[in-house]
Parts: sequence; C-alpha cells; structure tokens
Amino acid sequence: MENKELLNPDSENDKNENGAENLKSEQNDVDPKASDKKKVKKNKPETDEVKSVDKSAGAEESTADAKPQAEVSTDELSSESESLKKENTDDVEGANDAVDAEVSGETSPVNEVEKSVTEETVDEQSDVKEAADGKKKSTKKTSRSEVKEKEKQKVEKESPAVEEDDEDEEHESDEDLAEKYKTLSKKELVEALEALVQHDDINYIRKHIGFIKVAFRNHIKEQSLSDYEKNISKTQTDSDPGTEDLPEIVDELVVRFDKAFGIYKQKKSVYDQALEKQKHDNLKEKEAILEELRQLIESEEELKKTYDVFKELQEKWREIGPVPQSANNTLWNNYHFLVEKFFDKVKINKELRDLDLKKNLEAKTELCEKAEELLLETSVNKSFQKLQKLHEAWKETGPVPKDKKDEIWDRFKAASDALNEHRQKYYDELREDQNKNYAAKIVLCEKAEQLSELALKSPKEWQANTDKINELFKVWKTIGFAPKKVNDEVWVRFRTALDTFFKLKKEFFQTYKDEQSENYNQKVNLCLQAEALKDSEDWKRTTDELIALQQEWKKIGPVPRKFSDKIWKRFRSACDEFFHRKSEYFSNIGEKQDENYRKKKELIEKIKTYPYSKDNTDNLNILKEFQREWMEIGHVPIKQKDAIQNEFRKTINDQFDKLNISRKAKSTIGFKNKIENLKNSPHADNIINKERAFLMNKINALQNDIKLWENNIGFFASSKKADVLKSEFENKIQTAKTDIAILEEKLKILYESQS
Repeated sequence: MENKELLNPDSENDKNENGAENLKSEQNDVDPKASDKKKVKKNKPETDEVKSVDKSAGAEESTADAKPQAEVSTDELSSESESLKKENTDDVEGANDAVDAEVSGETSPVNEVEKSVTEETVDEQSDVKEAADGKKKSTKKTSRSEVKEKEKQKVEKESPAVEEDDEDEEHESDEDLAEKYKTLSKKELVEALEALVQHDDINYIRKHIGFIKVAFRNHIKEQSLSDYEKNISKTQTDSDPGTEDLPEIVDELVVRFDKAFGIYKQKKSVYDQALEKQKHDNLKEKEAILEELRQLIESEEELKKTYDVFKELQEKWREIGPVPQSANNTLWNNYHFLVEKFFDKVKINKELRDLDLKKNLEAKTELCEKAEELLLETSVNKSFQKLQKLHEAWKETGPVPKDKKDEIWDRFKAASDALNEHRQKYYDELREDQNKNYAAKIVLCEKAEQLSELALKSPKEWQANTDKINELFKVWKTIGFAPKKVNDEVWVRFRTALDTFFKLKKEFFQTYKDEQSENYNQKVNLCLQAEALKDSEDWKRTTDELIALQQEWKKIGPVPRKFSDKIWKRFRSACDEFFHRKSEYFSNIGEKQDENYRKKKELIEKIKTYPYSKDNTDNLNILKEFQREWMEIGHVPIKQKDAIQNEFRKTINDQFDKLNISRKAKSTIGFKNKIENLKNSPHADNIINKERAFLMNKINALQNDIKLWENNIGFFASSKKADVLKSEFENKIQTAKTDIAILEEKLKILYESQS
C-alpha cells in the first residue's frame, strides 16, 4: 500500500515527508495549473475544450479553486500520480496493519511472537497502531449499503464530519479495547479469539484481533523470558547439574490460538476475494457514470432537468464503493474534470456555488481546529493516525472561496507541520536513547564473552563467575530497547555468550560428577577392604595394611557431597574398630601371655604324666588331641616362646618313641596340626597351594631318584664290595618310598582341607 510508510514509526522516510506529501497532494488538488499545461499538449481535442471553458468561465475559476484538468488516460497521469498515491489510496486498502499482513501469507502472530519473544523494539507501538488501523479499515466504506447511508447524510447535511461517522460506529475506543484485552489471561484471550472468529462481519473481527494479538504476544514473551530466567537460575544454583535436556512442551493455548487465527485467515481470504470483485464492479459502474457525464455535458436539455440528472449521477457516484487502486487516480481526476466542466457548461447559480464554498470553508475550518487540538494529544501514534484521517477528510471536502484558499490551507498545514515536527522529535529522541542502550548492551556482551572464554578449573571458580554472569543479566534487563535493526542481533550475541558459559559449566560439572562417582567407587572398595580387616588379630600385618589403605584414601579426590560424610564415617568406623581392639589387646597382653605360658607348661607336664594304654591307635589320638590343645592356647612372652616350643616338641617326640609310633604317623600328625592352624590365616589358600606344589615336586624328585638307584643296582657285579653298595642303594630306595608315602598322605590332608 502506498501509505504503509506513514504507519511505520521506525521508517527513515518519516522526517516530515508524510506531512509534506499530504500538503503537496492537497496543493495538487487545488492548483494543478502546471500539470494541466503538460496534459493540454498531449491531448489537443481536450485542450480546445479546456480553453473554451476557461474563456466562458472567467470568474468561475475562483469558485472551483483551480482550472479543470483535461480528461486523460492512465498513462498520461502516471508521471504525476506518484505524488498523489499516499493521499488518494483506496479507503479499504489504506490500512496495512500487521494482522492483514499475516493473513496474506506471512507468519502467524503466535509464531512471530515466539521468534522475537525475548526482546521487542519500538514495534510494540506499531502493533497498537496496526490494531487501530484495523479499526480504521473496518469503519471505512466496504459495502454499498454503508456507503449509501453515509453519503446520503453528507448530501443532506452538506457536512464532512468524517470523525463523527467513525465515532458513531465505534462502541469502544482504542484505549478501551487495549485495556480490556491487556487484563485477560492467555486462556481468556484464546477463548475471546475463538468466539470472535465466529462472527461473519470481517471488519468487526479486524477491529478486535489486533489488540488480542498484542496482549497474547506479551503473555508469550513474559512466559519465555521467565522460563529462560528459571533455566539460568537452576544452572546457577545447581552445582551438580543434570545432563538430560527437558523435553519440549507443546503449549495447547498456542495451538488453539493458531487454529482460531487460521479461521480468520480463511474468512479474510474469502472477504478479500469478494471485495476485489466488488472493486472491479464498482470501477465499471463509475466508468459508466463518467460516460453519462460526458453525454450530459454534450446534452442540450434545459438547466433544471440537466442539473437534476447531474445530482443523481453525483449521488450514485458517492454510493459506489472503492475501486482498484491502480485506477483510482485516473478515475478521480477524470471525475473532477467532468464535474468542473459541467459546472462551467451549465453555469450554476453563483449564489448556490458560493453557499457550497462557504460550507466547505466551515468544514475545513473545523478540520483545522481538530488538527490544532491534536497538539495536546500525548500519544504520538494516536495523533498521527487522527491527522491522517483529517487529511483524508480535507481531500474529500470541496473547494473554498479563492480569497480564503491560501489562508485556510496555511492554517491546516501549520498544524500538520507542528504535529509532524513533534512526532519527528519524539522518534529522534527515542532513537538516541536506543543508540545509548545499544552501546550499553555491547559492553555487556563483551563482558559476557570474556567470562565465557575463561578456563575455569574448580567449582569455586565457576560459582564466582556464575555470580558475575547473573549480575550482567540483571543489568541487561534494566536497559531499554536498542534500535530495531540491531535489537535482535545484540540480544542473540548476549544470549550466545550466556549459553556458551552455561554449556561449558554444565560440561565441567558433568566431568566433575563422573570423577566424583569414580572416586566414590574407589572409596567404597577401600571401605570393603577395611571392613574385612577390622576383626583380624594379626595385629602387625593388619596395622600395616590399614595404614596403606588410609594413605590411598588421601590420594583419592572428593566424592559427591551427599555421600561424602557417610562414606568417610564408614571407612573410619572400620579402622577405629580394629585399632580399638588392638589397643585393648595390647593393654593386657602381658597378663594374657603369662597365663598362656603357664597353660602350656601344664600341658607339657600332662603329656609326660598321662597314663597311656597299650593301644597305639588310642595313644596316637590322645597325642593329636594334646597337639590341638597346644595350638588353641595363645601366644606366650616372646622371650620364652622358642624354649617352650622346643620343650613341647621334645616331649611329643619322646612319647612317640616310647609308644613305638611310626615316623609316618608322627609326621602326618604334625603336618595335620600345622594345616589346621593355617586355616585361620587370611592367606591360608595361598600357603596351602604353595605347600601342595612343594610336596608334588618333592614326590617327583624322589620317584626319579628311585628309578636312578634301581637302574644303578643292575650294573653291580657279584662281589663282596658290590653287595655292600647294592645294600646301601636298596636302603635309599626303601627310605625314599617311605618318604613318598608320607608326602602323599600330606597331599591327601591338603586336598581334604580345601574340600
């Protein structure tokens, strides 16, 4: 649309160009002499007609405010139509608000909101403006019946009360609608939109939908910013963050909003198609009226009849709705040319003409007063929108007396210039503030980027820098918008720095968490080892092992905080229990060892004086029992250990000799007692395995010796000396076989001990 740039508060073309264009257009409407001269040269037949009109009209030029233009084609008007486009834009297509842009195929309002939800610029004001434009569009002539009623009032009252018509059709002001929807929740806004799109009147929907969109977008923006702040807060306070991202949550209200908005888009599409068809029909009707005007001008009918037909054609013209924009200027200029030509031809009564000029002057004076009242309006956007309506009304109002033309126009222009100057000053100051905000945000971006590039190696460092990042974010929220073209860009830069920082923090704590988990597993293993040793009475060896475990514990790093105290208490408890038992043991070990020494002396005397029977089997069992009892008695003082042990062995061996017990039996009994004592050792299996290997190797060696000796006996000759050697080898062989039998019995005992 040609006047779209008038609606954009951030446009670089704002600098009084809108007001200037309006003024330029108005001047073109009332004083097109220069352009007439060009057109006269291009269309000679019409030039003659214009000249004759000029001669006959004479003083009538003052009543028309300008020479009538020659009726020309679209091509002939194209060079000058550009200056009129902004002011002569079709009423229906004049309001190019954001909602219509979205309905025409651009992004949906909800998606558009989500795309820039974290930062908004001066476009917040634009949305309210667009909503108001929507209302403007809804109050324009969109149907023949509405136009007919309004034009009928215009003909009867001869008054251009443009804003009064708008106020009659509006039950709620812009402020009322904005306030009404601003107070609604997201759900209420969705329900309001769903109810709204059920209306068949597209203009009624358009009047409300812009304000609903603004309110709903603000909810989305606040919710997204809140979610982002919560995510930052969680990352800042959680020293042990998780690794899994939260699943994306579908907002059902957004889905419903889009669905309802889609209904509006469908209705709007149907409406626009019908409107476009109506515009072409209207164009045909107006072209037909132009043809009737041409015929009327050529007619020789009497004045009264001709004038009545002319007024009917004028009313029909007003009743017809808008036409396609491309034909609007040409149609409008040709219509005015023919009207002025008709007035010249029929020579309308000067008093009637003066009355029309007077009423037009009154109407334009009222427009000047309204424009001057707008200087008190605090809202820049609202005053600008109303000024556009006043310019449209001015254009639609007829000429004024020539002696008042410059005066009334200068008054209206002065008010327009003042409003445009005020508006330009407002946006200049706004842009200056936004540039300052941009500079401040650049500084915050640089600081955030510096923090995100630091190589932090400890949780303490990360927490300190997280506090700095958090402070930067708080400062960011206190700074206003940056210029529109860089606002999103600088926000993305700042957020990227924050995201990078928190991504690195998350990765650090994930690695830190993995290390802590591994440390925890290692310390659990140390606890298990300490708990396995806590009941040991091998004081020296166990003490060394526990001290080694404690040294290893110190080398392992920290564990997760929630397990730290618990795992330490577990390890310390196992160590303390052992050392407490050891302390108690050694506190009375002297008395205990003296008691053990006394018991062992008594046992030796008991062995010596025991009344053995003649049954060696029973006697052997008794001696085995004495050996078992000896092993059950604890340690004796270290100084007496060897002496008492040697005395016990000598006493046992003496009893074996007295009872004639075989060497095999004695050896077996001693070995069995030895193995029984080993079972209480934590390394019993290793010792037994080594003993078994030793016995097997010994047996193999003896068997090899026996084979060698038996082989050597075969080489001895029959002699006295050879018989002696042979007897010695045979004794060796017999002794070796006895040893093998004893060793095999010991192997059997080893196997039985591990079964």
